[in-house]
Amino acid sequence: MKVFAGSSNTALAKEIVKYLQIDLGRCVLDRFSDGEIHFYIDENVRGEDIFVIQSGCFDANFHLMELFVMIDAFKRASAGRITAVIPYFAYARQDWKDRPRVPISARLVADLIEMAGANRVLAMDLHSPQIQGFFGIPVDNLQAAPVLAGHIRNLRLDNLTVVSPDAGGVGRARVFAKRLDAKLAIIDKRRPRPNVAQVLHVIGEVRNQNVVIFDDMIDTAGTMTLSVEALVRKGAKRVFAASTHAILSGPAVERIVQSKFEHIFVTNTIPLKKRAKASGRFTVLSVAELFGEAIRRINEGSSVSSLFA
Repeated sequence: MKVFAGSSNTALAKEIVKYLQIDLGRCVLDRFSDGEIHFYIDENVRGEDIFVIQSGCFDANFHLMELFVMIDAFKRASAGRITAVIPYFAYARQDWKDRPRVPISARLVADLIEMAGANRVLAMDLHSPQIQGFFGIPVDNLQAAPVLAGHIRNLRLDNLTVVSPDAGGVGRARVFAKRLDAKLAIIDKRRPRPNVAQVLHVIGEVRNQNVVIFDDMIDTAGTMTLSVEALVRKGAKRVFAASTHAILSGPAVERIVQSKFEHIFVTNTIPLKKRAKASGRFTVLSVAELFGEAIRRINEGSSVSSLFA
């Protein structure tokens, strides 16, 4: 087994190999003068079980192309098996035709990963579970819920309610609430256009409750901040948020700082931006052990299913 890392999240990759008690594979990854990606493997990988760690964060287009180039290099170097380890799977939000004449970009990225030469994919909290079906190769979709729920449980919050910020996230919020033995509420939301949300009302009782809004990602934080306003109006005592992927694009950090959120719990699938760290509103929880254990079990051919519990 050899583990290599792209440039998107080297800190997480270093944590993963530390858990595995191995070193990162040797390679050179930089750019030509015109910006094109320059990559080569600096050690023998023939017949090896290769894991390439790369998140689709920040400049998703560049990091995906970097992943394709790396996978192609390992395929041409006669690697035995290539697993794309993608903590945050980019382009996942367009996973069905919600209107005429739109792409299904999640399927497109799945096809490109396969065409590049990946034999397996290891991801975390795909935006929708059906994305696994877009691949013709095995996909393991890890869940960050055990890590997030464990941390929240240690806060010993009484009268706890988990809130889904929209109807699409009810399934994951229900499972999260069950982990915490908490009640469930739902935000009824309408989105007139991408990255613009409008909250209408809260379904469920949140008065005098400690509330955790749970979602798979925080992008512009428009949904999150509108949700916290609606919850406070309904009498919620303290409002927290828990999310796997802290994308935090555009005005997200500023919106959160100006909101009535007490704290936000996220994982390190995406490196936390400097201004988010400086705000003091975020706690980052590591998922390196989950990924490391999944990689070890895939390499050994043992069961990965217990990691989903």
